[in-house]
Amino acid sequence: MTYDALGQGPLDYLPCRYGTSKLLFRGPRRELKEPYLSFIGTTETYGKFIETPFPALVEKATGLTCANFGQINAGIDAFSSDPFVMDAASGSDIAVIQVMGAQNMTNRFYAVHPRRNDRFVTTASLLRTIYREVDFSDFHFNKHMLNCLKQTSAERFAAVRQELQDAWSARMRLMLKRITGKSIVLWFADHAPEDESDDGAGDLGRDPLFVTRQMMDEIAPYCTSVVEVVPSKNALSRGTEGMIYDDMDVVAASGMLGPAAHAEAAEALCNAIAALR
Repeated sequence: MTYDALGQGPLDYLPCRYGTSKLLFRGPRRELKEPYLSFIGTTETYGKFIETPFPALVEKATGLTCANFGQINAGIDAFSSDPFVMDAASGSDIAVIQVMGAQNMTNRFYAVHPRRNDRFVTTASLLRTIYREVDFSDFHFNKHMLNCLKQTSAERFAAVRQELQDAWSARMRLMLKRITGKSIVLWFADHAPEDESDDGAGDLGRDPLFVTRQMMDEIAPYCTSVVEVVPSKNALSRGTEGMIYDDMDVVAASGMLGPAAHAEAAEALCNAIAALR
């Protein structure tokens, strides 16, 4: 599915643009008149398959305009390199930044598409040197490439993971410094941040990929507040109930947080927002 087709299908996302940004956002378009709240993040913030994602629920509950700048499969680069989004976040009463995985960022080992951050573009000579036996022309998406690298050599992959974690921490600190107003960093996942661990030759781990408790602690001083939302067992057990998707998206939808989880995220954010205003 391409960004240009997001308005088609069972759920119309009403794609819209803001200012000079090259990104296509979920609509309907909001008027950015103070006071307003801005939401930066990946698939959950955008609300793929969700009729009323948590930014819209916060808007209903608070009565404040909420601008949803979320992007499907986005990494930090999509926003930190967009002057409009950064200015809009700084101009908002409070900016909410969802924790995004570390895999979808340009780093010393590989480059990603500047807007579609899950797309692998090219490798640096350093990575090709470390993995001489790998044909990188086979890859189009970051996760596919990283999974192959880990399966090829978990020992060598440790250096790749560390680079991504270091890049994530540095990029998050820089982005949070650029947001001049109040900010909330939101952890929204089916598990709490975990300590650093290496499961050997297993899979890559759970989203947000490679982000640990230590990394969350490192960025905490650079934002106004940190909100951790791990949906309840009841919310998680409801699976895709209430989600809107067609038959070809069943597998994708089953791996995402549903409307009940979004409701819990919205409630937690409303409490944090009330404490900051």
